[in-house]
Parts: sequence; structure tokens; C-alpha cells
Amino acid sequence: MMTYDYDVIVVGGGHAGVEAALAVARMGKTAAIVTMEASKLALMSCNPAIGGIGKSHLVKEIDALGGLMGEAIDATGIQFRRLNLSRGPAVWSTRVQADRIKYNEYVVRFVAAQKNVDVIEGLAGQILADNGRVCGMKTEAGRSVTSRAVIIASGTFLGGLIHIGDKKIRAGRMGEPAAYMLSESLAELGFEIGRLKTGTPPRLDGDTIDWSKCEVQPGEQPLPLFSHRSVREPFEQTPCHLTYTTEATRAIISANFKASPIFSGQIKSTGPRYCPSIEDKFFRFADKPRHQVFLEPEGNGTNEIYPNGFSTALPEKIQYQAVRTLTGLENVRPTRPGYAIEYDYCPAFQVMPSLETRRIKGLFFAGQINGTSGYEEAAGQGLMAGINAVLGIEGEPPFVLDRSEAYIGVMIDDLTTRSTTEPYRLFTSRAEYRLALREDNARDRLYGYAKEHKLIDDNDFVSFVSLQEKTLQEINLLRRKRVRVSEIGKLGDRFQKRESISLEDLLKQPGVTIGDALPILARFDGEFSVDREVLERAAIFIRYRGYVEKQQREIDKFKRMENEKIPEDFDFTAVKGLKQEAFDKFQCFRPVSLGQAGRIEGVTPGDIAVLSVYLKKHKG
Repeated sequence: MMTYDYDVIVVGGGHAGVEAALAVARMGKTAAIVTMEASKLALMSCNPAIGGIGKSHLVKEIDALGGLMGEAIDATGIQFRRLNLSRGPAVWSTRVQADRIKYNEYVVRFVAAQKNVDVIEGLAGQILADNGRVCGMKTEAGRSVTSRAVIIASGTFLGGLIHIGDKKIRAGRMGEPAAYMLSESLAELGFEIGRLKTGTPPRLDGDTIDWSKCEVQPGEQPLPLFSHRSVREPFEQTPCHLTYTTEATRAIISANFKASPIFSGQIKSTGPRYCPSIEDKFFRFADKPRHQVFLEPEGNGTNEIYPNGFSTALPEKIQYQAVRTLTGLENVRPTRPGYAIEYDYCPAFQVMPSLETRRIKGLFFAGQINGTSGYEEAAGQGLMAGINAVLGIEGEPPFVLDRSEAYIGVMIDDLTTRSTTEPYRLFTSRAEYRLALREDNARDRLYGYAKEHKLIDDNDFVSFVSLQEKTLQEINLLRRKRVRVSEIGKLGDRFQKRESISLEDLLKQPGVTIGDALPILARFDGEFSVDREVLERAAIFIRYRGYVEKQQREIDKFKRMENEKIPEDFDFTAVKGLKQEAFDKFQCFRPVSLGQAGRIEGVTPGDIAVLSVYLKKHKG
């Protein structure tokens, strides 16, 4: 029997690669991260922040499955904010500004202290496979490393090409080489390869900005932490600022559209729709008088500022002229130019929901190679690829989250049922069951899986069960306890025809927060919990119970479709009555269930009815 150097090799040391390797180690297997520099693990190439709309839900889920991202940003964040609080808790989101260097250093230290994980410095060059099964990889320098599974988490390094005006630089990140041999290796193995684009803004010297002309964006207290494991005392947070483009900005950008490789034809690939360059903004939204630009510090130990919203690939001279037309930036000194970067990816119909490739057994793709954009999306995929790599080695069924269980499930299902032609970004609007997929209940949804796959400590699980029990006790207490309407001030104006109300009814009222209820709860001589997390969990359950129960009925219907499984080797040519487009899509995407088949673009309800009848007729 062959002896392998490692159980799993992870190609790439970004957010996807780190989460993949750590998941493998937590499950008791050995992992090697192959990356160019061991000191740059999880280095933020673009915006120095974690979270945001939809993305924060991913971070909470990663944390619930034992991942590192939430813990790392909690420890190194310089500003903490909650978004969307004027709306319901389903779309509440957390965003934390990072100290970019300290975040990277935290991850490097954590990985170094993790047993079963080694870091190998080198540039991946070739995937080694034998009879359709992966058996390792070889670096460009010729070093071979064997393994039973390989996870490719290559980010923008796969065939990376930087554009600044008409200047082209073969690189995966400024100053770092790209992996071209690896792209060639994947093509030789038969994978279809496409091309995508993303970009980054210039960096600015904060000492040369007139902050008095910009709007302050302060942090919040108490700190909205991502990880249940985190403990951090209140501190003086570093503010971000908001500024705007001007008519002078428009004039410079509009006069130089042809100087941008995005418009000159030099860049042929598609960029992210939801994060366009400043050139693209002025082109697509020509009637908009101005655009927001958020000035985000890169950390507490540097004066460097990231102008979020000013991504550009214009020539350096024009970039600098344009950025000096922003309000407060008239005398700013840029420290690094912005650029666009094209890179290779493998359209995700080539992977199964487990993220294992259909073509090569034991080979997994995670992150931008699947067409996604963003640290959080990459980390979620890396985590799932790591888990499934171990399960595959052990001969166990893959771990797949569906759309009703997690945003991770929504993301992977979107990737594997749709043709990704632009960088994919997750939003809460992508989830049809978002009332059930909130930030606050990530552990309720996923902790059972985490325990099953040995991704968390047993003490963590016991502690969480205790939290669930306390929450249930609090809910029952809120139902039983009543207060006189005359004793609750303005809150009582809503109940003028009643003498008393239950605290449950009070919390159901729109606009009433747990903060409003705290002074009332304090009157009950310590009967209620002093743990704010317990109280908020109870309040959310009470307020949205009816809506969640209604959505649960929809989820039950969804689950029935998901449970109609399609065998992996199913012969779609045997199904008579399918339209040609449906047949072609089924052959390409190879859906694993009737529900997934119905979500493929171009497939009609009629096609699903034909397929359903055939599956039932030939079941067993």
C-alpha cells in the first residue's frame, strides 16, 4: 500500500487554503499548505475588512463549524459595526475593519501552532493523478509531494495578469509571481478554464488627507463579535470616513476611458458586477452626480488608507490626478497604484456539491477557482472542501449543506447549478429561506454537524446546549410574566385598552428592542437572565416565531424535492420527453437531486415533471 507524505495537500495559503487545512487537522488528518511565502497566510490582498451584507452570515457559519476567520478578525479588528439594524434580524450583518498586518500575523501564528499542518514554500506547478485519482502535486522547482487528496485554493494567482493602463505584469498579486504552470496542468487534465477579472484601488497616505472635509464613520459598543469563542474588552476604535467624487473626478475619468484597459479592449474578461471600477461606475451610471468612497485604515500601525469604491486600472498618472479631485483628498499622496487583475478559473459545473471535481477523484476546488469573489466566500468553500477531503479519504459520504441550512449551502448550490460568467458574491437576497438563516442562529443550525465531524471541542458543544436551554427558559418566562400597561411609560400607548400584557406581547411589537425591555425586566428581582445574548435570542424567537414557522413549511416542501436523489451515474439519455436544453444542462451540471435539477437555468417545470415520473417509475 502506498505511503503518502500527507493526507491532504492544500494549494494556496489564502483564506480558503487556511480554513481547508485547519479543518483537515481538526478532523485528525495531516495537511500541507503549499504557498509562496509562509509569512503571508490569509494576507488581505484587497479591502482590509471582514463581513458585510450576507458575507457576515458566512463568517458566523464558518465559526459555528470550528473555522478561524471570525476569531481572527475579532482579535485584530480596529472598528466594529452592525449593518441593516433598521430592518429585521434576518438581514442584520456585522462588518469589522481589520488591521491588515495583525490579521495576517494572527493567522500565521495560529497555523504554526496547529499540529498536523505544515507549510511548504513553493509555487505549485502540476497536479499529479493516476487512473483518474489525484495522488499529489509538484512545484515549479520540481519538488513532488504526495497525498490522498488535493485542494486547489489558488485565488487570483492562477494565470494572474495585472493591468495598469497599457502596462501588463504577470503576477498573482503585486510583486508576487502567478501560477501559470498550474493552469496548464489543469487544462492537460481536461478541465475547462475561463477568465475573470477583479481590481483594487490605489493606497493613500492618511497624513495627507484633510479629514475635516470627510464624514466620520464611528464604530459601535458593545463590540459585535463574530466568534462565540472571542472575548475582547472595549477599546478606542479607529474611525473610517466617507467622502465623495466630484464633477472634476467625472471630467478626468470620462476623458480617459480609452486609457483604461477595461475599455480599450486589453481586458477581455468579466469583472464583478457589484464592485465595479471607478471607470465603470462613471460609464454605467452617467446620470449619477457623485459616488461614495469610504476611506478605510489598513491598520493601527500604518497611515495607509484604502479608498473603498475607487478601484481602477487607469495609468498611474491619471489615477493620481483623479483621486486628488475627491473631497478632502486635494493634496493626498498615493503610496501604491490601483490595478485590475485577470486570472483563470474553472467554471463550477465541473465540481460536485462536495466541491470534489467530477473529472479527478480526490481533487477539490475552493474559492476564486470556482468563480467566487471575496475572502468570506473563499473561506466557506475552503472549510467545506477540507471537511469533504477527509470524509472522502475515510470512505464516508460527503457533507453537503442545502439552501435551507446555511448560506454556505446557498453559495455552493448557486455555483453548481448556474453558469458563473462573472465573479460571484453572496448577498442575503440570494437566500429564499433567509428568515431561518440569521446571524444569531448559526450555531443552532450547524453545531450538530460540527460535533458530528469533530470540528469543535466537546466542551463548546455542552456550553452551547446550556445556552439553548437558558434561551428556552427565558422564552417561557417572557410568556408567563405580565406587566401593568400603566407602568411601562410610552410603550403602554400601544395597549391603552388593556390593563396588563405579557412580556411576550410587548416584545412582539414593531420597534420594541431588548434594550427597551431591559428596565422592565429589571423589576422582576433577578428572575430574568443578565446575559444579553440569551435575552436577544429569546426576543428574536418570540418576535419572528410565526414567520419562521411559515417558512419552515416551505423548507419542508423544499426538503422533499432535495430528498428525491438522482444517482451519480444516472443516464439522462434514457429519459424520454426532455427538451434538448434541459438534457444538455443535466449532462453538464449532473444534478444530485430533483430539487437541484429544478434550479438549473433553462430547465422548466415540465422537464422536472418528466424527470420525476421517470425516477419514481424506475426507483430501486
